[in-house]
Amino acid sequence: MRIVLASSSPSRRMILQNAGVDPVIQPADVDEDALLAATDGSPEEAVATLARAKARAVASQFHDDVVIGGDSMLLIDGRLQGKPHTPETTVARWHEQAGKVAHLLTGHCILHRGQEFVETSTTTVHFAQASDADIAAYAASGEPWQCAGAFTLEALGGWFIDRIEGDPSSVIGLSLPVVRRALYGFGLDASDFWNAEK
Repeated sequence: MRIVLASSSPSRRMILQNAGVDPVIQPADVDEDALLAATDGSPEEAVATLARAKARAVASQFHDDVVIGGDSMLLIDGRLQGKPHTPETTVARWHEQAGKVAHLLTGHCILHRGQEFVETSTTTVHFAQASDADIAAYAASGEPWQCAGAFTLEALGGWFIDRIEGDPSSVIGLSLPVVRRALYGFGLDASDFWNAEK
């Protein structure tokens, strides 16, 4: 029995590896824009919908394993923001969010032998009033282009986050407490997966 990550996110993989798990990486192929357009609910439900679609997309290949789907978006000024993808969008986002408080929502869907556990974690992020030069340099680095909210907590972006309130692993991309609760709900222990081989 293994943990399967339905994502190519290096940050999510890192969280699991640092926690003693060597996950199977099986990225899900889902149309995130179409799913979001069809979602008529709260921001928390939107990220949960994306996580559920990713987990379900690969679950049939791994019936006896634990499959994790996740997705993160930043809720700021009542709007959800995903990955910026370009340096120009990154700069625009940072000029908008510098000095503000926002909420990083991370949806989780964890599947095991027909059981499904879905939870969205919310972490409050206090953005620094970063200088124009630092915003430009951070955008040019490429690091935040594939990150929800155009920032990382664990790398260069850590310079520009004054503080967070909530689960740090959730901000990085996968909440270990949420995964633990799911495993316990399935009658499993976190330690069952420590240093497991693929």
